[in-house]
Amino acid sequence: MASLATGATFGQYRIIRLLGRGGMGEVYEAEHTTLGLRYALKLLPADFAARPNALERFRQEARVMGQLHHAGRPRR
Repeated sequence: MASLATGATFGQYRIIRLLGRGGMGEVYEAEHTTLGLRYALKLLPADFAARPNALERFRQEARVMGQLHHAGRPRR
């Protein structure tokens, strides 16, 4: 997987920095260019979709992470 450079854009997001890299891809701190809000943006390896149940596992992780609330993340 190719890493995204600081300042690069990915859709409507501007990459702030790489937060981490692991078996399920890379996670970046990214800012939505219109809203000005910061998010964690996870990029999956290209071969990820070929693994059985991998995309459903990712969707489940996204749903769980979307429900988390903490002082550093504003509620919407």
